[in-house]
Amino acid sequence: MPTRTKDRTTSAAQPSGMTYAAAGIDLVRYDGFIDTLGGMLKRTHGPRVISNPGGFAGLFRLDYNEKLFARNYRDPVLVSCADGVGTKIKIAQELGIVHTIGIDLVAMNVNDLIVEGAEPLFFLDCLSVHHVEQAVCAAIMHGVVEGCRIAGCALLGGETAEMGDLFRPGDFDLTGFAVGVVDLHKAMNRRHPEPGDVILGLASSGVHSNGFTLARKIVADAKLDLRKAYPELAEKGQTTPTLGQALLIPTRIYADPIVRLNAAYRVKKVVTGMAHITGGGLAGNLERSLSPTVDAVIQTKSWTPPAIFRFLQERGGVEEAEMRTVFNMGIGYCVVVRPTFAQAVRERLERMGETVFEIGKITKGKGRVIEK
Repeated sequence: MPTRTKDRTTSAAQPSGMTYAAAGIDLVRYDGFIDTLGGMLKRTHGPRVISNPGGFAGLFRLDYNEKLFARNYRDPVLVSCADGVGTKIKIAQELGIVHTIGIDLVAMNVNDLIVEGAEPLFFLDCLSVHHVEQAVCAAIMHGVVEGCRIAGCALLGGETAEMGDLFRPGDFDLTGFAVGVVDLHKAMNRRHPEPGDVILGLASSGVHSNGFTLARKIVADAKLDLRKAYPELAEKGQTTPTLGQALLIPTRIYADPIVRLNAAYRVKKVVTGMAHITGGGLAGNLERSLSPTVDAVIQTKSWTPPAIFRFLQERGGVEEAEMRTVFNMGIGYCVVVRPTFAQAVRERLERMGETVFEIGKITKGKGRVIEK
């Protein structure tokens, strides 16, 4: 999705030689879709986005010396990351449910970004398709826009690429890139959990966007029907989803509550570590926040994983250790806090709509995560 729109004129006479359209790329159709995206992007723009009609890149203001801005960064450091949605896209393609996959894309990026203590600023996407189908591409982009809205970042631009030689009809891939800002003295890599700290786990919405190669293998080998509502998928007080619906629940975006939590404790050292629980599971990701002198001891009975995880485990005959390595098992994000603030932080996050569990503590150790 280029940051520009193009006015392209075509001759009434059809060219007699080889053309781009004959090779598989219809520029008129492509430009028609691109021209529809301006309004979508503007829904995510705040006063820091600088209008740049016809530009080849997006512009974002970092000058905080104007009254326009409420925050000032004394020693601002840009934080960036890139990610995709993985093979979750294959289920979205098979079911024709593509309007939420963009939320997953934004989530996988900004949830990594905030681990470093950063505030998300802007986002760029790359949508690669066999050819532009306006309804499908627009649905995908609506998801990206909604993800940016939830995360509080601007969708500044991106790319839509027709790649007929690489993709079959109906196939697509979606990747993204996020940029944020943090004051250097507040960057999370300059903090470390200490013995006695409490580990709070924020509930995931489901499988999120990791482990789908295994999930799809289970579905295929067990001959499961993505369109069937299996009774085992029922959650208390909710309508039983189809298997496909349960797998496609969008990744939860934790940006807003975490940014607000960090802002609430500008002086006191309250949060000592964070982790986004993605590939590698709880242990593999929480371990990255530990120093070599402490362990994180996790009580795995302190929360109940969503039904989808036990369903996949039982239908696939997957061992518990493998499940906990591949999937988030119901914890999508971890916040490590000083013990005297643990209850206050938990209540603050719950008021912001998060489901929070006290899942463990930091002890003296060797940089390991111990699950009990």
